[in-house]
Amino acid sequence: MAEATTGATIVAPEVRDLGLLSGTLADWLSGVIPGASGVSIGNLAYPLGAGLSHETILFDARWREAGRDVQRGMVVRIKPSRHLVYRDDMFTEQYRLMQLMHDASEVRVAKPLWFEADAAILGAPFFVMEKVTGRVAVSYPPYAQQGWLFDATPAQRARLWHDAVRQLALIQHVSVQDAQFLALNGDFAEDFDHEIDRWRRYLDWVDPEGKLDLLRQAFGQLLAHRPDNRVAGIVWGDARLGNLMIDDDFSVSAVMDWEQPSLGGALHDLGWWLYSDNIQTEGRGLPALAGMGSRAETIALWCDVSGKSAADIDWYETFAVFKMECLAIRMAKLRNNPALADAPGARTAKYLAR
Repeated sequence: MAEATTGATIVAPEVRDLGLLSGTLADWLSGVIPGASGVSIGNLAYPLGAGLSHETILFDARWREAGRDVQRGMVVRIKPSRHLVYRDDMFTEQYRLMQLMHDASEVRVAKPLWFEADAAILGAPFFVMEKVTGRVAVSYPPYAQQGWLFDATPAQRARLWHDAVRQLALIQHVSVQDAQFLALNGDFAEDFDHEIDRWRRYLDWVDPEGKLDLLRQAFGQLLAHRPDNRVAGIVWGDARLGNLMIDDDFSVSAVMDWEQPSLGGALHDLGWWLYSDNIQTEGRGLPALAGMGSRAETIALWCDVSGKSAADIDWYETFAVFKMECLAIRMAKLRNNPALADAPGARTAKYLAR
């Protein structure tokens, strides 16, 4: 969904022939757009700086409809079939959640247009959504060190921070009853256990032989001291500044990357957001950018907008550390680089000891 980001590189689970894709998409759109004729596709490109979890391609479509020329920017997102970052297949649920957020909330999500379940067309199911323009605060190099956000004024950053945290909190205005399609298979005592179960299975996936003792011990401590405040809520899944599209006026134009949502509770996203910000700033020895809001200010604004308590947020932030350590193991394997900066579990143990 992102426009090309200067200094970033293409990262995708697969990179295909865009010339062939152009013809295939034109034929497919001719069948799904009522009354369309002369459909043509141009400007196909992989968004620079995108992640490994999905193949995402930007394009512009043109056609004739009701006697007039129509042009629309679109994005196709293709279900991954190999090099999987995540264990759980939530591709259909991702699209349905985007529909829910777009149609029934104040959360700014690119408009979902069509879902295609037939894998024969592109080799896997896919969906198409509206293209939203803007900039992304990339993680490499850190946005607190260089780039357009670093170069912005404190007032511009303050606007971005306030709108970003509001969007994060507004997700919690959507009822979990309207998102029951996110429910995982299994017998769960409460929705909170959906997120616990997902990451228990993910840990077994990345450590099938059970050799990562420190990481498993940290997970066991988290479960033994689960928080009292298990407030209900939808989990976005990758709640961080880098997954927001930012407009020229420093407001949020789109909340992106909904591939691992759940019903596990509102505070999981806030914990992930706080830790993600930390590893881009203080965790790298970089000062927080003026205007971006402190940890305490972020929590206070989130509580005010969401209407929910952030009690026990330290537990959720520590759980986010655990999840990122699990992901780091998987990403290292996908990149054929098993070396990690820290022993798996070391960072979670450090947070547990705080």
